Amino acid sequence: MTSIRIQGGPPIKGRCHVPGDKSISHRAVMFAAIAEGVSRISNFLDGGDCRQTVRVMRRLGVNIEEQGPTELLVHGRGLDGLQEPDDVLDCGNSGTTIRLLAGLLAGQQFTSFLTGTDQIRRRPMGRIVSPLRAMGASIIGRQGGDHAPLAINGSSLRGMEYDMPVASAQVKSCVILAGLYAHGLTVIREPGPARDHTERLLAAMGAPLAVYGSTVHCERPTEPLQALDIAIPGDPSSAAFLAAAAAIVPDSSITIAGVGVNPTRTGFLDALAEMGARIEYRNPRERSGEPVADLDVSAGELRGATFGGEQIVTMIDELPVLAVVATQAQGRTVIQDAGELRVKETDRIATTVSELRKMGAKIEPLPDGFAVEGPVRLMGGTVESLGDHRLAMALIVASLAAQGPTTIYGSEVTADSFPGIESTLQALGADLEVRP
Repeated sequence: MTSIRIQGGPPIKGRCHVPGDKSISHRAVMFAAIAEGVSRISNFLDGGDCRQTVRVMRRLGVNIEEQGPTELLVHGRGLDGLQEPDDVLDCGNSGTTIRLLAGLLAGQQFTSFLTGTDQIRRRPMGRIVSPLRAMGASIIGRQGGDHAPLAINGSSLRGMEYDMPVASAQVKSCVILAGLYAHGLTVIREPGPARDHTERLLAAMGAPLAVYGSTVHCERPTEPLQALDIAIPGDPSSAAFLAAAAAIVPDSSITIAGVGVNPTRTGFLDALAEMGARIEYRNPRERSGEPVADLDVSAGELRGATFGGEQIVTMIDELPVLAVVATQAQGRTVIQDAGELRVKETDRIATTVSELRKMGAKIEPLPDGFAVEGPVRLMGGTVESLGDHRLAMALIVASLAAQGPTTIYGSEVTADSFPGIESTLQALGADLEVRP
């Protein structure tokens, strides 16, 4: 187990980059695998979860060449070219991998078995199993299919109309992928905004997919999906932790270059600005169909606010660090309608509360979020990641603003989504030491 020791206080300053977008990295590898031709993927996230997707696709017969840790050549096998795996497909700790893969495999003409870590086996799978079964998929799992391992016997699928009970990019993407193998039209209606990386990338590859407001139409392609050169933008979820640190550590000012600013992903930046942080989008441009910009972020006078409703979906992964920001804001901050946090890598409501309280935060759990009173002077101490990469990075941010040293145990999990966060912060001036 690795730990990080951070001495709070020094401001962070300078220009930096963040690794490639995690969500897009997963999708780029999967979608390139079912295209025809060779796709080049640059700025791929060289993190644990995305590496698991690469391993799984190789088990399905896909040739993936590595031109370096962040550049891949994926030799597509076509829509019906995946091969039956000779063993169980281990999705590791990646919810995106197992949920999207279930949609991709439901229409194949072979049987596959999906599993993962203890954390993955605890996470709910009924939200994907139910619509896939409605399309004709044959899936068996624990507790009636609500938990992995999942056994998927490839079946002939039929299109359907599906009204999603909650906004979820993973569920939406799973059903879209199944729709590529189904007979007839698949119509998906969202109750609110969710990430649209799947729609953007598949449309660029030539998939018969159209978006009408909050409704997605897709069907089986009559022409092969086209291989692409995919330049992945910097991950806005990773950028959020650096932005949060710049917002709460006095005298901080940073520029994060080349960050994806897809409007379905900027909820945290919007929340940070609403609370009083200084944020400026510079040099807006497009990269592989995704909007990108450089972000200037500096500390400001922060005030409490209430967040809920549709905006929660656009920043669900950043809510633990938003709670950290709230500890330094004047007044009360309430985060609600975020019950999804209960079924992430950890129960992120319970774990965020427990670890921030160790540092002196005035934070209370709600059934679907947090209530935080601020500002408080966070105190250094000893905290734990509990195996959750987002929690670990939120604690890093809290430590940068705390008085005295903080030790974070289990910090190695940050590599799941932000490999190199330690060296990035050191280059920006943080007093940080990694300890084996």
